[in-house]
Amino acid sequence: MRRGVGREPGSVPQMWRYYTTLQADGHLTTRLRAEHAALTLFAIHQQSLPRSAHELGSGLGTAVKELRASGKFSPDAVDRRFGTAATATSLSEASYHLRGLVRQLRQIQRPLDYTALFWDLVTWQNPARLGQVRRRWAAQYFLNRDSEGAASASASRR
Repeated sequence: MRRGVGREPGSVPQMWRYYTTLQADGHLTTRLRAEHAALTLFAIHQQSLPRSAHELGSGLGTAVKELRASGKFSPDAVDRRFGTAATATSLSEASYHLRGLVRQLRQIQRPLDYTALFWDLVTWQNPARLGQVRRRWAAQYFLNRDSEGAASASASRR
């Protein structure tokens, strides 16, 4: 599936069996674009991991919040990378920036809900609803972040 990175959805024969949104007439839909992006991101994430990179209920903002708290990367750098992905203006730009985050999540072996990401990427393509995705990611990333960080720091001092 990694062969599909940066390629048009449906153009890589090795991926055809994984698609669930192909159209009989070959029409390129918003769902196919989102599915292609989610599948290629999953493939990058799963590469050489001993357990599944997919975990239901683990939203992007929540996973990136854990990446930030991991200490493996600068919190400012994670903030910038997440902000850049969240403010992308097209699906291809968002996918590009999400690839960097997914590679970092792979390094800390942090799974992500790829079904939820698929639906977020479908919604991403509707300008009237893009703000909804951004707000959901922001809520997952920022809500309770300081209190969780303080709790984990307190626990590590014991």
